[in-house]
Amino acid sequence: QVHLVESGGGEVQPGGSLRLSCAASGINFRLYDMSWYRQAPGKQRELVARISGEGTTDYADFVKDRFTISRDNVRNTVSLKMNTLNSEDTAVYFCNTMHRGNTFWGRGTRVTVST
Repeated sequence: QVHLVESGGGEVQPGGSLRLSCAASGINFRLYDMSWYRQAPGKQRELVARISGEGTTDYADFVKDRFTISRDNVRNTVSLKMNTLNSEDTAVYFCNTMHRGNTFWGRGTRVTVST
């Protein structure tokens, strides 16, 4: 059974940084793309960043040069380092993967950017 657990969310001031982490189990982790999505209040869930098993990355335009996705194929974790946060980054952030045709989500970790 695929299990994704996010951590690292919290409250931060504008311009600050956070590092999110997602621990995965139940899959041969190194073979699968991993993604971070986010959902802001009243908005649809949107892709933030994706990383392939080999480490190729892709980012949404609104986070390029501010966020960095990385993975550790030994510890089965994927991280999202977020810099220069602003109020529009306030959202619940979800870890995601697809395995055998099914989509799996973690329960999310909340990020709040405010003064």
